[in-house]
Amino acid sequence: MLKAILIIWIGSGIGGVFRYLVQDLVARNFHITFPLGTFLINVLGCFLIGIFFGLTEKFSWMTAEWRWFLITGICGGFTTFSSFSYDSISLLRQGDYLYCALYLIFSVGLGLLATYLGTLTIK
Repeated sequence: MLKAILIIWIGSGIGGVFRYLVQDLVARNFHITFPLGTFLINVLGCFLIGIFFGLTEKFSWMTAEWRWFLITGICGGFTTFSSFSYDSISLLRQGDYLYCALYLIFSVGLGLLATYLGTLTIK
């Protein structure tokens, strides 16, 4: 378990730094109200997690350690939206349309509500 934690920790650090660098690059070059940096990070993270999961399905060299590092670590540190997106696609692929709809509705709805309640808690 300690090995997994260390591998994920290193990957998360790398993902977090990449997130900061992308946010900073976008903020310095685009002065708009739309949260372009976060939007690009989420879309890129979804693309990357799709590639990484595709690699796990296609190649045997993609061990648990690589999955921890790339998917849980780097993608998780970069954006958790990528995991949310992949989980949704997985539910669709399995034909669990009701669970997919519930997951999408409750994740977004309750996530927004929880964020709002969190801001109220601090006031």
